[in-house]
Amino acid sequence: MRWDEIGNEACSVARTVGVIGDRWTLLILRDCFLGVRRFDDFQARLGVTRHVLADRLKKLVEEGILAKVKYEDRPPRYDYRLTDDGRALHPVIMAIVHWGDTHRVTKKGRPLLHTHKTCGHVFDPVMTCSHCAEPLTARAVEVRPGPGAAA
Repeated sequence: MRWDEIGNEACSVARTVGVIGDRWTLLILRDCFLGVRRFDDFQARLGVTRHVLADRLKKLVEEGILAKVKYEDRPPRYDYRLTDDGRALHPVIMAIVHWGDTHRVTKKGRPLLHTHKTCGHVFDPVMTCSHCAEPLTARAVEVRPGPGAAA
C-alpha cells in the first residue's frame, strides 16, 4: 500500500493516520491544544522548515481539522484554529501524552501537568465504556466486523 492511499482503506486507524499520522502533524496538533495559532509561532516552537509547516497546515485545513482565519490584511496573516473535528482529536492527543508520561518520562517527572478545570486536580486520561462506564483495557475489548468493513 502506498502512503498516499492509506486514507482510502476500510480501516478507521488507517484513515485517521492518513490525516494525522506524521510527526510534524501530531506536534502541530499538540501545539494547537496548547494555544498556538500563528504560523511563525509554530515554526519557532517546532523548528520545522517553513515549507513542511505550510504543507502540514494546508492539509489540516483541507481535512477540516483546522480553520484558517485572517487576522491581518496587510500583509495577509492568518490564525490556525481547531475546528469541531480538530477538537474531537483531544482524547487522541491526551492518550499519546499519557503513554509518554507513563512510559517515556524522565526522572524529573512529567513535563506538563494536565489539570481538570472543574475540580482543580491533576488527572490521567481514562478510557471508559460509553455504556457501562467501566474502564477499558485492550483485553476487555473484542472486535467484530461492522457495516463499513471490507468484503
